[in-house]
Order: sequence, then structure tokens, then C-alpha cells
Amino acid sequence: MPRKRRSHDRSGIAFISPGMLMLGLFMLVPTVYAIWSSLYSTRLIGGRSFSGLDNYLTVFQSAEFWSGVLRVLVFGAIQVPLTLALAFAFAALFDAGVIRGSKFFRTVFFMPFAVPGVVASVMWSFLLLPQFGPYAEILSGLGLKGVNFFSSGMIVPTIMLIVIWEWTGYNMTILFTSLKSIPREVSEAAIMEGASLWTIVTKIKLPMVMPTIVMLAFLNSVGALQLFTEPSILAAFQPQAVSFGFTPSLFVYNTAVGSGQYELGAAAAVILALIIGAISVGGFLVRRRNGEFR
Repeated sequence: MPRKRRSHDRSGIAFISPGMLMLGLFMLVPTVYAIWSSLYSTRLIGGRSFSGLDNYLTVFQSAEFWSGVLRVLVFGAIQVPLTLALAFAFAALFDAGVIRGSKFFRTVFFMPFAVPGVVASVMWSFLLLPQFGPYAEILSGLGLKGVNFFSSGMIVPTIMLIVIWEWTGYNMTILFTSLKSIPREVSEAAIMEGASLWTIVTKIKLPMVMPTIVMLAFLNSVGALQLFTEPSILAAFQPQAVSFGFTPSLFVYNTAVGSGQYELGAAAAVILALIIGAISVGGFLVRRRNGEFR
């Protein structure tokens, strides 16, 4: 191998080594440890002993865990399309140049993503307080008194509102960049043919950025399955509305930390990781079928 090529190879290895080290320490090692721990059980009498797949069977038989999985699947089926629809709508408006000061408004739309999830959840918790929150007062002025955003029937839409507020700007920024990558000649040719702005956006540009939308759909779906911060914060305001296994991530946390059943929590985490992995592989296969990968 030529000396120059060996030097380039060493430089590349040195460049990616810090990232690979962090990936190994904070992802690979915890994953291996979780799998190893899930195969053991700790009892008051007998201490820790090998239990095989007993913890996995317990999780598979847990109605609360699977109700949490179903809840986040329904949550994602509603939240992800709404988020992407709003993100594309605003990205298309900014790309069309029909809004003055688009740079300022793009920054404003992106800012919620920069707010930590804990801070955003606490902020919205105070804004949506049933008695003293501004939104409750607005609804009361419209004749809708006594609306409790933290009740059992409203807690999921409330969390959905917070997540959409957090992530619309992020998705909008990516879609705006994707729209900007479309050659101007495409729009100019459509205008010359007499196409309206609506036709250009929906019939020409939307299909051209569909690979980006598909990618974002799977990324947002994985995020929905990992839903944790928002319900855990809102549980402090309305504990009865957020159950032990409200989401799979909460089930893992409450089982391992709240109940001290670390091995059972590890098994639940491994099962959740397998579900997320299956969705990720499915997303890759869909994108590969669409010609994004060879």
C-alpha cells in the first residue's frame, strides 16, 4: 500500500476514533450490560441467580407494558403526520417567498427545538394549568369552562401538543433545505406552463422531497416510541393521568428505578430496543425500495 494512502487511512481512523469511542462507551457497553442483566433475577432469598428468559416472559405477559406500546403507536400515528404536515406547509411557504422576513420566522420556528424537553414540559404545564393558566382562561371566555388539560382523557392530546411544538421547527428546517435543493428551473418551467403555486407545491415539489419526508417519518416514529420526558414531567401535575406504564420508556424507568427490579427493567428495555430496531430496519428497506440506497 502506498505510503500516502496509509497516511490518509491513519488520519481517517484518528478522525473517527473519538466518536466511535463514545459510541462504544455510551451505547454498546450499556446495551451489552442490559442484555446480560436481563438474564438474571434478584430475590430476597437466594440473591442474584441466572433466570434465563423468565424476565422476558414476564414483560411479554405484562398488559401494562403492551398498553403503553399501543398508546405510543397511536400517539405516533397521529402526532407524526401532523408534525410533518405543519413542517412541510411552513417550509413550502418560506421556500415560495410569500412571507416577508422569512429568515427571522425560520429562526423563531426552530427555537422550540433548542429548548430542552424538560424545560418545555414545565413551561407548557404552567401555561395549561386548569385554574390559572392563560389557555384555560381563554377557553373559559369562549364558554368552555372547566377544561382540564391534564385529565385522563386529555393527557395524550396535551403531550401531543407539546411534542408538535418542540419538533415542527426541526422538521421544517430539514424540509426547507430539501426544497431549496430543487433547481429553480423546475419551478420556472411550471410557471411558464401556467401552473399555480398550489400545483407547483403539491404536484411538483412535494413528490421531489418525498424521500426526505419518509426519512423524517421514521425518525419521528422512533422518537414517539421513546416518549419519556413529557409524560414524566406532567405526571407531577396529574399523577393519576400518567400510569406506571403510560409509555414503554416509563415502564422501563418505573420498573428499574421505582420498583428496584433492575433485571426486569433491562428485559423491557431490550424488547423496546428490538421494536425500535425492527421499525428502523423497515424504514431502511422502504427507502431502499424507493431507490435511495443500492
